[in-house]
Amino acid sequence: MPDVETVLAPWLEATLDVFSAAETPADLEDQLPMIRVERIGGPDQRFSAHPRVSVDVFASTADEARVLAGRVRDALVFLSGPAGASVVRGVRCDVGPVRMPWANESIHRRGATYTVSLRAA
Repeated sequence: MPDVETVLAPWLEATLDVFSAAETPADLEDQLPMIRVERIGGPDQRFSAHPRVSVDVFASTADEARVLAGRVRDALVFLSGPAGASVVRGVRCDVGPVRMPWANESIHRRGATYTVSLRAA
């Protein structure tokens, strides 16, 4: 079964031209803006998977984080078809982008939760 993090992070980076990964780098301040994609649950079946994914956006201003989180949402909910070595059947936004705390107050974070239905290509 495809790893949703290795499917979505490169797809978002290519689609939105914003650094994307499954983990935040140690030098996050120097990598802004950034999109982090992490699987947080969801079932895997024999021929398909339906993972729940947390997608966080990090930016240097609150407005930049809000706008980028909206662009991510708009891109993901329309994602259908080939993506990397997978075929995405659809994406549902379970919790829309909301402001979230981050230890460094000069970094602004917005997070959302999605369910992705996909299968191997």
